Amino acid sequence: MRLLGAPLSRRHWRAAGITLHLANGAAAGVLFHKLGLRGWKAGVVAAQLENAALWPGMVVVDRLHPDRRSAAWPPLLLNPRVFGQEVAMHALFGAVLGRLVR
Repeated sequence: MRLLGAPLSRRHWRAAGITLHLANGAAAGVLFHKLGLRGWKAGVVAAQLENAALWPGMVVVDRLHPDRRSAAWPPLLLNPRVFGQEVAMHALFGAVLGRLVR
């Protein structure tokens, strides 16, 4: 939430982050459905493809995000723990998405 929300609002970063995260998840669900994808395996693959496509954007995050600029966060792009967490969370999201879409 902070990754998405903090660049938009210092005071209301949680609300901004939740809103963007929910909108992104909903858009992913709609696209998944419109592509006719089904099942948890397809969901995991789709979520991992999205993660891989967006991961290079961490260059921008590392340069511009307020928590990176203040050194509150370590560099993200080449951080294996951050990457591993993103892979795991996207796998979980994809599995749930694929299971829920009928």
